[in-house]
Amino acid sequence: MTTPADTPDSPPWAPPGPRPPAGPEAPRAEVPDSEVPGSEATPAGESRAEAAPAVTAHGAGVPQGPEAAVGSGMPPGPAMAYPAQAQAPAPFPGSPYGPGVPQGPGVPGVGPYGVPAARTGLGVGALVIGVVGLLFGIVPFLFWLGGFMGVLALVLGIVGYGRANRGEATDRGQAVAGIVLGAVTIVVAAAWLVVLIVAAQAVERIDERVREKEGASAEPFAPDGTARPEPSPEPTETETTPSTLAFGRTHTYEDGVKVTVSVPKPYRPDGFAAGYEKGDTALRVTITIVNGSDEALDVTTALPDARDAEGARASTIFDGSRATEMFRGTVLPGKQVKAGYAFALPADADGELQIELAPKLLAYEPVIWTGPVK
Repeated sequence: MTTPADTPDSPPWAPPGPRPPAGPEAPRAEVPDSEVPGSEATPAGESRAEAAPAVTAHGAGVPQGPEAAVGSGMPPGPAMAYPAQAQAPAPFPGSPYGPGVPQGPGVPGVGPYGVPAARTGLGVGALVIGVVGLLFGIVPFLFWLGGFMGVLALVLGIVGYGRANRGEATDRGQAVAGIVLGAVTIVVAAAWLVVLIVAAQAVERIDERVREKEGASAEPFAPDGTARPEPSPEPTETETTPSTLAFGRTHTYEDGVKVTVSVPKPYRPDGFAAGYEKGDTALRVTITIVNGSDEALDVTTALPDARDAEGARASTIFDGSRATEMFRGTVLPGKQVKAGYAFALPADADGELQIELAPKLLAYEPVIWTGPVK
């Protein structure tokens, strides 16, 4: 007779079915304790069954199969089938994380031993934004955009540096570079802002002065009723002073500035002279400028122009002997400065030299010195 436990379709943990009636029990022969190996003698008047409980494969006092029902008043039944314990799954080949756990690459987003993968986006982003922001920051009219990107790069770099310190990222170097570039960009943008503010204030002051002068020229009287003084004229040469002088004479301007051109003297250039050709007439003069005014005089633009009587330009001679020494710098009030100039006249010149000079270009009228040359 088959029971639900013996049916192939029944699960192993199904309860057993009704037991069949037990048949006649076969007589059991008793074996003396002295004949059982490894056993001790049982005291007289006590049987082995009373001395110790029956031990079965399932433990002491647990009935097993049909034999357990003997003497218990219950009919014997078939042996109970117990489900087998489920075995642990075999570990993955080569897995260092224990049985049933795949290796890191098989689980996306999880590194060795379950540690999350490091993030490197903030440091790289800070570096890129810092470079682009610095390029915009050096442009005069785009510095505001560079300043904004510099602030963004600085913030991202600081956050990325903090993550790198906590072990959550590996872009510490990029984060530090982004912080530095962001700070430099902010400084450059701030400098441009200061420059524009100062320039705007300067333009405003100039406009105010121009408006004040225009208003003063339009009103001949001051607010208190007195006549406004006329503006002083620009320094010019006096009407009694001729515009052409002989060499060695001094021309005096109205503000006290004096200019003197010496008599030309023959000059011999060295072998490395520039502006001189064989057969030309080489001459050298000394020019003296005395600042008799109350203000400093810039003589950098005092450049003499030499020509012959027909207007042909004479070339300036430069050599290793310092034939020509140009004016430089500023002359203080009451001081003077001298400079030598050498000129070469063509061989077919008419024998006359003219030098035109002004102590300061556009501020003084030029004067001509002229005379024959030998």
